[in-house]
Amino acid sequence: MKFINYLESIAGIEIFPLISLGIFFTFFLVLLFWALKVNKQHILEMKNIPFEN
Repeated sequence: MKFINYLESIAGIEIFPLISLGIFFTFFLVLLFWALKVNKQHILEMKNIPFEN
């Protein structure tokens, strides 16, 4: 028996891909919003951390 046959026998399994897509999409929207709104000075400070003594 193939793996897909096991998944088809589980009741309510079709909701999990939608939940995963929603979490993935929300995470990247939040990350994009943060990247656009973050203070540019903060980005410069974080960029230069590896070069500080």
